Amino acid sequence: MNFTRWSARLPGTQRRAAARTEDSPTALPSEGSVPAARAERLSDAALLPVVDELPVREVLDRIPALVALVQGPDHRLAYVNDAYVAAFGVRPAGEPARVALPELAEIGLLPLLDQVLRSSKPRTVKSRKAPGGRSYTFTCTPVEVSATPEGSGVLIFAADVTDHAEAAERLRASERQHRETAVTLQRSLLPQELEEPDDLRVAATYHPGGTEAAVGGDWYDVITLGGGRTALVIGDVMGRGVRAAAVMGQLRTAVRAYARLDLPPHEVLQLLDGLAMEIDANQIATCAYAVHDPNEGRLVYASAGHLPILVRDESGTVLRADEPTGPPLGTGGWMHASGSIPLGPGSTAVLYTDGLVERRDADLDEGIASLERALAGATGTPQVVCDRLVRSAGVTADHDDDVAVLVLQHPARTGPDSELFRNAALELLGGVEAAPRARAFASGVLTSWRFPADLHDLGVLAASELVANSLQHGTPPMRLRLRRTDRRLIVEVTDGDDHLPRRRRAEPADESGRGIAIVATIASNWGSRRTPGGGKAVWCEFALPRTT
Repeated sequence: MNFTRWSARLPGTQRRAAARTEDSPTALPSEGSVPAARAERLSDAALLPVVDELPVREVLDRIPALVALVQGPDHRLAYVNDAYVAAFGVRPAGEPARVALPELAEIGLLPLLDQVLRSSKPRTVKSRKAPGGRSYTFTCTPVEVSATPEGSGVLIFAADVTDHAEAAERLRASERQHRETAVTLQRSLLPQELEEPDDLRVAATYHPGGTEAAVGGDWYDVITLGGGRTALVIGDVMGRGVRAAAVMGQLRTAVRAYARLDLPPHEVLQLLDGLAMEIDANQIATCAYAVHDPNEGRLVYASAGHLPILVRDESGTVLRADEPTGPPLGTGGWMHASGSIPLGPGSTAVLYTDGLVERRDADLDEGIASLERALAGATGTPQVVCDRLVRSAGVTADHDDDVAVLVLQHPARTGPDSELFRNAALELLGGVEAAPRARAFASGVLTSWRFPADLHDLGVLAASELVANSLQHGTPPMRLRLRRTDRRLIVEVTDGDDHLPRRRRAEPADESGRGIAIVATIASNWGSRRTPGGGKAVWCEFALPRTT
């Protein structure tokens, strides 16, 4: 579209054209005349004064920014404008800047004047707070003043940026508060105190990443399953911020609920996978779930896209639990599988998130290999090992990713301590003689362990009822296992039938159905689970009296 053609129709253009016609001594001819818009531009340009003819002193006095001119190596004050005087008061001309301009000395600007004078290049410092509380951005520009003996100087131009500085500070304060809230939420969702299994020593640490408000979704947990078994969990929700922390909290709660079912690790991850899709279809998470049974001396685990568990044995050799590993939680359509790795007495295992080993300038495998080397030389308590691994990985307060580390040790007990941890087992073939054999075996073992009479009787009764239940409802092979720790007595019976018992209320006329009810009444805790090779295990435990 030709805007020149249409400009004459605009009201403003018509008024300006009429004014030029009135001011012009002669009228322009109608034919071959300059279009109205072009004539307007030429006329306006002719009315503008030449820049070189502007009175500089008058311009500097009127601008709202602060202006000062200093000359010579001592930066003697030659000029300040009215805005500068209004901000800091009258300044004596001819005095060095350190005397005449103390506000510049207070904010550390005088060395910059020397630098500008020597290099003949302008320099800028942003948002410096001056006396009086206002913030300014200072630009120092070298100038040549030929009319003065010094011949050179520095023009100081200060723009008031107080509003911007205060807005930036409010934003930073808001970000700090947001981060504190997110970190508080994150830490509140993590276990405040780790559970303490009888046979393991555990420690964990969590380091939020960076200084921004977006914390991650790393988590860990230790869950005592009963019967001497312990579940260990570590996970990482992808993404950052409060949303990731909230999803993490839901997954951690779900893990604890599923763990109470005493399912194999891969079945727990299978349930978590479906739940993660229901919580947020766009959010995925990695997770490793492991179960330690002191009777087996192994760590049975399943991994959903998580980094491999590392185990250092008693000789110092580090093993990596690489397989099997499935996709992260929330992806669906995958059947997870369980694996195992030895964890005997004297061994140390480490579960960790990617923030400990992943670096932008290095391959992930290199980070894991570096952690293996650090674990091979890390000795001491689980907390000491935890701290050493974090230090060896170079994790600091400004680390750019969250880090969670869970360390567990299976101590090799010797001397008097070993007397507090005992095992005894009896194979039962079935038949009418199985129950009397089980009672006699339990009585002899508990007597040799020097238990008090009341605990001895309760243990024998529990063993008798569990064996009787297995004889009636289970199938061979059957085994009675007694285990003591420094805190509890555990009675466990296994058989070849995978039907789990449940506690029910027996009617007065019923001839059976009271065994599990009796066990649940006399024991501190009881439970059952399916065993990996088929069959089930039913257990109960009694808390030992505390020694003073």
